[in-house]
Amino acid sequence: MFFNSWYDLLRLVIVGSLAYAGLIMILQTTGKRTLAKMNAFDLVVTVAFGSTFASAILNKDVSLSEALAAFALLCGLQYCVTFMSVRSEKFQDLIKAEPRLLYHRGRFLEAAMRDERVTKEEIFATMRSAGVADPQDVDAVVLETDGSFSVVSGATPGPMGTMAYVNGANDAGDA
Repeated sequence: MFFNSWYDLLRLVIVGSLAYAGLIMILQTTGKRTLAKMNAFDLVVTVAFGSTFASAILNKDVSLSEALAAFALLCGLQYCVTFMSVRSEKFQDLIKAEPRLLYHRGRFLEAAMRDERVTKEEIFATMRSAGVADPQDVDAVVLETDGSFSVVSGATPGPMGTMAYVNGANDAGDA
């Protein structure tokens, strides 16, 4: 229960290290977009990477070459999906969701919230996470295509206000 064999531990270290190095090389080859979290397909690929990696290091029936082939397949499929979505508006409409306005200038958009299964409490939490103390300072809260929330605040001067991203590493300069 606590220890099987030194061979199992050695296999885990060797296969885990090589699978990790292989995944890093494949990701370097395919570019930053492979791990971007811009839509549901990106999330599926990210989760599948983790699952494949775990299978490779813990399941003796999965060889290192099979794990590396699975990583390459996932990256290739992700590349194909993004390639097609950039070049075909119909394909993009098929696979991507649209951002959804949930709160606008002091008013909750109940139908949109119901459709997206978002509560007022979640919107208030999003505002707090964005550093907004008073909901009246918020022009809009948008549920983005990747599932994160954007808080658009009119507290600072400018035609569009300030964009603060929650659940992401972006700041107003990335908007």
